[in-house]
This record gives sequence, structure tokens and C-alpha cells, in this order.
Amino acid sequence: MASGGGSNAQCILERFENHPTIRVKLVVSNKDQAYVLERADNFKISTFVHSKEDAISGKLLSVLKEFGIDFIVLAGYLQKIGDDLIESFPNRIVNIHPALLPKFGGKGMYGMHVHRAVKAAGETESGPTIHFVNENYDEGAIIEQHRCSIDENDSPEDIQKKVLALEHKYFAPCIEKLITEDYEI
Repeated sequence: MASGGGSNAQCILERFENHPTIRVKLVVSNKDQAYVLERADNFKISTFVHSKEDAISGKLLSVLKEFGIDFIVLAGYLQKIGDDLIESFPNRIVNIHPALLPKFGGKGMYGMHVHRAVKAAGETESGPTIHFVNENYDEGAIIEQHRCSIDENDSPEDIQKKVLALEHKYFAPCIEKLITEDYEI
């Protein structure tokens, strides 16, 4: 599930394109112009664009069930996950956040907002956090964190590049490990 460009989704699609046991069956977005939809099309993966009403009404959950989805990955998905999905996929929804949680998480903390806050706080390191999704923004159990140093001269854009490189390196392998080892908290 993604709302934007989908560079993490691209890494995931590449990793699992010819995987012996893991299949990406569906890419979901809440934005009909999200570039992630084109990325999915390039891999011949079905897509579903949903409205806010679809998420509230249960239609999104119905579509996921129709496709036989058993694990959900949020890769830049900028909408809160509903209780129906959390209840239907316990410890089977993961997210990647572009900061070292619990710092710089919560509602409104995404993308450059996070990197600007990290810079403003004078942090000396940052990095992505991969975590399970629960009913609160960025509060699910942490699975992995990866760190990069921040130089005092780094701009928020520099921080973003460093963190994104780590996301691309570690997110798909973590997903694979979670699925193949049936990780539970």
C-alpha cells in the first residue's frame, strides 16, 4: 500500500518478482495519480485505488480478501489503517518510518516533515524504523532500525537521501524474513 512514488514498493516488487514462495498480488493506493500504480503495472501486478469511503465501508478489506492477501506492507502509505484491517491482519501489517522511532513519529510526521524535524532537533543520527502497525500512528512494535550518521552540515534533503538508501537496502529483506519465518510478537 503506497500513496506516492513508490520507490520502496519498486524494491519490494524487484525482490519478490521471481521468489519461490512470496508473491506480490496487489498494490493499493489512496491516490489515483500515484506513480506506484505505474510501477505495479510494469510488473503486471493488479492495482486498486480506494477512496476514504472504501476504507471506512469495508470495501478495501473485501478487496484484500478477494485477492487472498495475508500480509500487508505499507510503503509510503499516508492514510491511517482502520481497525478492521488491524483486526483482520494481526501482526501481519508492517510499515517503514523514516526516523528512529519513538522519536519523530505520529500524525503528520512523514516524508520531509520528519527530516526537517530531525535536523531542527540537532540529531546526530537518523534512519528508518520497520514496525508492526497498530491502532496508533507509528506506535507498533519495532522490528528493525537502521542508523546513519548526520553531519551538522547535512540538509533535510541530505538526511532524506541517507535514510532512503537504508530503506531501499533493508525493507524488502526484512519483509522476506517476516513472511518466511512467520515472525510474531
